[in-house]
Order: sequence, then structure tokens, then C-alpha cells
Amino acid sequence: MDLFATALPALADAWALILQPLVLGYLVLGVVMGLAVGVFPGLGGIAGLSLLLPFMFGMEPVLGLALMIGMVAVVPTSDTFSSVLMGIPGSSASQATVLDGFPLARKGQAARALSAAFTASLFGGLVGAVFLTLFIVVARPLVLAFGLPEMLMISILGLSMVAVLAGRVALKGLAAAGLGMLIGTIGVADAGGSLRMASYDFPYLTDGLQLVIVGLGIFAVPEIVSLLRQDRSIAKDAALGAGWMDGVRDWFANKWLSVRCSLIGVVVGVIPGLGGSVVDWIAYGHAVQTTKDKSQFGKGEIRGVIGPESSNNAKEGGGLVPTLLFGIPGSGSMAIFIGAIALLGSGDIEVGPAMLRDNLDITYSIVWLLALANVVGTLLCIGVSGGIAKLTTIRFTYLAPFLFMLIAFAAFQSGQNFEDILALFAIGLIGIFLRRFDWSRPAFLIGFVLSNPVEKFSNQAFQIASFRFRKSFEDGMDYIFSPIVIALLIITVVSVVLGLRQAKTIMAEGDVQSGSKRAPIVFLMVIMAYVLAALINANAIPDYNMTDKIVPLVIGGITLAALLILLVQMILRPEGDTIFADKESSGEDADAPYGLWGTLAWFAGLIAATYFVGFILALAGFLVIFLRVRAQAPWPKTLILTACGLALMCVMAGALNRDFPPGLLQHAVDLPWPLH
Repeated sequence: MDLFATALPALADAWALILQPLVLGYLVLGVVMGLAVGVFPGLGGIAGLSLLLPFMFGMEPVLGLALMIGMVAVVPTSDTFSSVLMGIPGSSASQATVLDGFPLARKGQAARALSAAFTASLFGGLVGAVFLTLFIVVARPLVLAFGLPEMLMISILGLSMVAVLAGRVALKGLAAAGLGMLIGTIGVADAGGSLRMASYDFPYLTDGLQLVIVGLGIFAVPEIVSLLRQDRSIAKDAALGAGWMDGVRDWFANKWLSVRCSLIGVVVGVIPGLGGSVVDWIAYGHAVQTTKDKSQFGKGEIRGVIGPESSNNAKEGGGLVPTLLFGIPGSGSMAIFIGAIALLGSGDIEVGPAMLRDNLDITYSIVWLLALANVVGTLLCIGVSGGIAKLTTIRFTYLAPFLFMLIAFAAFQSGQNFEDILALFAIGLIGIFLRRFDWSRPAFLIGFVLSNPVEKFSNQAFQIASFRFRKSFEDGMDYIFSPIVIALLIITVVSVVLGLRQAKTIMAEGDVQSGSKRAPIVFLMVIMAYVLAALINANAIPDYNMTDKIVPLVIGGITLAALLILLVQMILRPEGDTIFADKESSGEDADAPYGLWGTLAWFAGLIAATYFVGFILALAGFLVIFLRVRAQAPWPKTLILTACGLALMCVMAGALNRDFPPGLLQHAVDLPWPLH
């Protein structure tokens, strides 16, 4: 009964927080923004939340949460548009939907596929929220028993999930996660204050890289560049057809499939790192196995839409379990969600056991915001689907400059330094090559996010354990190997074994064809050079600051070992092996009419112009030249679109009280806003 004595008042407080008109307004705003992001293939929740991060500083906690949850909840629903209408997975969580959703759209049954998908998404989202509520009530006493060894073990469990996300070549996934962790250790070390891969001569890196920049660089930049190179509209035809009610009836006829797939989504979501890229395939497999007539799958079977869509919204509820209870990201978007919560209010809300102890009302308000956002998101998706279908027929060349504009502005807001935009470009390059050579980008991001918790918990646990061992050996062993730690150790080992088996079937970057040996080996050597430099740098830290050097040395050593084994395999294996996966050898990237470097030069030009004349003047020139030269738009269209882009930037900056990146011109001359 004590459980409910604590939970019920917290639930009541949560509803009181949520049902304020302003909070509901922010929730709807988040849903609208999530809808806008989810429609563009490849952007997804990570890029969307990264765009929101700079605006979370000091925001009222419940308002910031409403904005973020609105976005997180609706992305798995809105990315259905690109899967069904364009045949392009909107994100890794909607890959399976393409298999039957797109053939249905080709048959003129897009409306039926979308309404079945939205109904399944709504149901799955509500199942996830109910599960999360019950789980928090039951699990709270257990979570509050977690100490430092347990938290360290949970962090390692989160890292072990990289095995699942590793892709067809497990060593690439391990190396990508190691690279992410090493990049996460850049800057001043928390424990002893040593500098790692940074110098006071170049102060920007001493604070480390911001999550916003890494999230946008690894996920948004590669997808925008890829679509821009292909220079076509996302979809050729915007016809939805009739049959909205047919889709709802289809869902009702398959409601038990939806229930089972929602439960699959919740369970998979709870396991850190599994998240979106696997859950829809498990649900799709279940839909195939439980259907008597399997002949229509892949040709337009509605059950192939209902199953994955039920599971990928339910997994958001499941994914919040490790995120809220332990501070371990269940997925890439949850990784950014954790970073954003730390920025809210006065910065005193900490995800993990402390949140359940001190902020139970806020924990429950997150749960019910998630449920409300699913309802609002589904209604909005149905309402705007006609307009969105038309949006997909616009040439991407008209959309790309505005996306570059938004991500450059968001990156600058993370630290208000010009170097933020340079860092975005550099991390974007890493993201492009990880994507090209089929290295796991989610593994890289999870490594980056968990590098700090792993280092913090291991250092603190080591200090307390050494004190306990000085008392007695038994006391030390009891501290390190508590029953919870042993249970987590077993789960970690099992997850790695099962994950490596599953990984070969999960292709986060799609079925990438193999190419020649040269380019993949050159990329491997570049990564190896960085890892070696990081190892030499960490080894140079004096021994009295051992806590600052041990984690980079261990991670760097493991990563280097994985890279050396990969190098040997690459030398021994013939061309055409899966280890030489290269998107430039065949497929959309290889057939694109525009090259990679020419496309990147546009973004580099915007950055270079910003350095000299400031962001807003550079942006005006960039939009005019890009729309005239690359998009070949007539002058009236060019000027109208440029004016709209500049107006949007000024409204955003004014509403959020933010400045634009200044250039040399602004340092020399005192210009009026927004030119200063």
C-alpha cells in the first residue's frame, strides 16, 4: 500500500501540472514541430530534439518537457508519411512499414495504409504510457536501492547494446562506439582537470563537444546531403486515394495483432540501445508468422503496416523506462532527451534514481504528456495528410538550403561560438563517411553519450571500493558484487550474445552494396590515426592523475584492437565482401547527378561567408545564389523564398532572445539588429 500512498498524490500533481493551458500549448507546438521533422526522411527524433536543445536552457521544466515529449511522441507517427508515400524509411523505426505501406500507396490505397498506421500508432503509444505508469509504481523501490557499482553496470549494459546496433560487421559497430566514446572524452576531465585532445591555445575544445552538434552532425547532415545530391522531389505523386475509414476498420479487425505488437514494442523499448532499429522488424516478423496467407506480404498486406506501427510507438513508452529510472538512453533520441533535461529550470533535475525520489510528479507528467502527445499527434497527422502528401512532391533542392540554415543556427545556439558551426561541419563529415561505409551511427552516438557516465561511475566506484577493500576483502567484494550487479552482468552477457546474432539481420543503413577495397581501407586508416593520437595524448597525462587517463586508455586500446582486426580482415578478404560496404559503389548515392564534395561546398561556403560578414548577411547571399544557381529558380521565386527564410530566422531569434553568429564585419562595424 505504501507504493500507492506515494504514487497517487504524485499522479494527481502530474495532472495538475499538465492540464494548464500554456503546457498544453507547448505540447501542441512540440507535436507540430515533430510532424515537420518526421516528414523529412532520415531526420527523425535525434535531429528534431537536437534542434530544440539550445532553447532548453533555463526553460520552465514542465514547459520544456511538453515541447520535447510532443516532438518525441509524434516522430514515429509522422515518419510513416515518407515510408508509405515515398518508399523511403522516415527513420530507422519505420523501415518495415515500407515493405507493405509503399505497395499499398502504389495501388492507390495510401489513405487506407496511413489511417491503419495512425490508428495502430495511437493505440501503441497509449499502451506504452500505461505500461510506464505501472512500471514506475512497481520499480521505484528497486531503483532507489541502486548505488555506484549498479549504475556503472547499467551504463555498461547500455554500451553492450551496441552489439545489436553493430550491423553486419560487429567489429565496425564496436569501433564506431569506441570512436564515439573517445570523442566524448575530449576536453577537461571531470575528476582531475587534465586536458584530453584539447589545448588552451584553442579554448573551444576544452569544454568538449556539445550533444546538439554531434546529434545533428551524425544524423541530419548526411541525410540532407544525400537527398540534395539526388536532386529530385521526395515523391513523384501526391494522390492519397480514398479509404480513411477502411484503415480504421482494418485495425479493428487486427486489434489483437496490434496488442501483441504493442507489448513487443514496450519490452524491446525497455532494453537500452535496442530501440527503433530492431523493434519494427521483430513486430513485422511476428505479423508474418501469425498470418495464415503469407503470400501478400511485401505486395501490400495491411497487417504488415499495423504490426510495426503498433510497436514503434509503444517502444517510446518502454524506452523512457531506462531513461527515467537509470539515466541510460534507450535510443539515440533518448540520449539527447537526457542531455536536455539537465538544462531545464535551474539545472537541478537529474534523470535516474534521484528523479524518482525527488521529482516523482515530474516523472509522471512525462508519462502522461507522452499519452496526450500521441492523441494530438494522431489527430494532426490525419488532418494534415493531404497537405503533407503535396509537400513531398516539392524538389528537395528547394528545401535543403532552409534545412542547412536551421541546423547551422541550432548548432551556434549550443555554445554561441562560431566554432560550433565548424564543429558541426567536421562531425557532419564523420557522419557522411560512417553512413557511406556502413558503420553504425546509432552505436557512435550511444558511445558518445555514455562516455561521461561510464567515466564518472567507474572513478567513483573505484574510490569507494578501494576504501572498502582496505577494511576487509569480504567488505569490498560485497560492495562490488551485489545481487543487482550480478544480475546485470548476466543480462549484459546474454544481450551481447543475442545482439551479435541479431545484428546481421538489422541493416540500419539499408542493404549497402560492396565496392572496392581502397576507399573503406583509407577511411579505416584515418580513424586508426585519430585513435592512436588519442591514446598517445591520454598516456602523456601524469600518473598522479590516473583517474583522468585510465578510461581513454582502456577505450582507446579496445577500439584500436578492433580496428587492427578489421584491417587484417580487409587485407585478407576479396573485393565484394560485406566488409567493403560502400554506398558510392551502387544505389542512389552512386547514381546521384551531383557529387559529394560539390554539394558540401555549398554548406562550407555558408560557413566561410559567416566568418567574414556574419550569419544573417551570409545567409541572404547563400539563399539567393543557391536558389538561382543550384535550384535554377526564377528571380521572383528566389527573392520571395529568401525573404521568407530570413524572416523565419529573425522571428525565431527574436522570440527566443538569441543572437546570430557574428563575423569579422560585425567586430569592425557596429551594425543594427539583426545584422550585428
